[in-house]
Amino acid sequence: MNASAAIYSVSQLNREAKRLLATHFMTVRVEGEISNFSAPSSGHWYFSLKDAQAQIRCAMFRGQQQRLGFKPGNGDLVVVNAQVSLYEPRGDYQLVVEHMEQAGDGALRQAFERLKNKLLAEGLFDAVRKQDIPLIPKQIGIITSAGGAAIHDILTVLQRRFPAVPVVIYPVAVQGESAKFEISAALEMANQRAEADVLILARGGGSLEDLWAFNEEIVARAIAASRIPVIAGIGHEVDFTIADFVADLRAPTPSAAAEHAVPSQTEWLGGFKFMENQLLEKLRRQLTQQQQRLNWLNKSLQLQHPGEKLQRNAQRLDELEIRLKKSTLQTVLQAKQLLTLNSQKLRQFQPTDRIAQHRQVLDFYQQRLQRAILLKLTTLKQQHSGISQTLQAVSPLATLDRGYAIVKNQRSGQIVKSVSDVAENDLLETRFSQGRMVSLVKKRIPD
Repeated sequence: MNASAAIYSVSQLNREAKRLLATHFMTVRVEGEISNFSAPSSGHWYFSLKDAQAQIRCAMFRGQQQRLGFKPGNGDLVVVNAQVSLYEPRGDYQLVVEHMEQAGDGALRQAFERLKNKLLAEGLFDAVRKQDIPLIPKQIGIITSAGGAAIHDILTVLQRRFPAVPVVIYPVAVQGESAKFEISAALEMANQRAEADVLILARGGGSLEDLWAFNEEIVARAIAASRIPVIAGIGHEVDFTIADFVADLRAPTPSAAAEHAVPSQTEWLGGFKFMENQLLEKLRRQLTQQQQRLNWLNKSLQLQHPGEKLQRNAQRLDELEIRLKKSTLQTVLQAKQLLTLNSQKLRQFQPTDRIAQHRQVLDFYQQRLQRAILLKLTTLKQQHSGISQTLQAVSPLATLDRGYAIVKNQRSGQIVKSVSDVAENDLLETRFSQGRMVSLVKKRIPD
């Protein structure tokens, strides 16, 4: 045993161990499953990360939790960024977590939300950019796996609903690393060929990882760039992918996508038959009405010869012309008489004399007003002179001119009338007839 070796206290040893861990590891990324999760009233989180062979204590303080998009719990598989540390009071080796993200399926969902928010901000989901699906397409393009159940379901529905519409298939992988490239290439090729006027992008159900090719940005942008309307029928009704949001129409399943692509032939034939019957009935009614009108016109023409009608109208026109001339002459005569009468009245009531009379009255009152104003001004000047002399006699400024002064306590703002109105070290402001002075009270001397 070396007697000269340094002796550490427990606190010192733990402190040195903590410093050693922090300087050696810096920030580390650790993946593990959460267990023993605890969230006390302080708002901090305490838990353990474990794998099949070991576990480690962790702490995540409240200030670091604000950037998380989820609430962790026991059993969650996560990846953390953390500082390797040691909790000195207990000597526990632990991780101080600075950031946490979900691993596995959780990571995929985070990537899904990030891409969804990005494309949403760019306007790729906006309804205004969606294209209308043709009522009866000339040809339908199907982009899906050639050997999957989806293609069988789609073809079965199309054959049942509207077998006259031809179909072209663009086979692609719908799962795996190459799927996103094959799907985007198929969309581009379909647009280049322009042989279909609606496209069905489809795949059967699966997990989030199985459907991930339809959550890739390259596929989303290929759908958005398509000049041909795209119907997305991916997975089951509860499955939503980025492709569903970008597509011009989202169907819950591949079969539903086929339902949306073509109308029902039976319904259309029934509609055609109904419209045919309606058209025939309308034509029959119109023919009957026109025949009745023609018969009535023939009878009217026989009862009233055009020559007789023209003769009656000519005589009526002559009568109206004579009445118009008489009425016009009478109106002119009445207007002349009224004009003569008004001219005589106007001459009787000319305003020239009355204007002259009013002008004389106005001149008289104007002279009176001027004299009254001069008299009032003289009186006011005399009153002002007397008041000024009185104010001068009682003005405190006149008192100051005789050698007096006014003293004001700056602390209280009051006029000093007695030594009791001030205290030692008060500042006094003294006003003289000419100027002011500030003085400091060093001592009070009462009478």
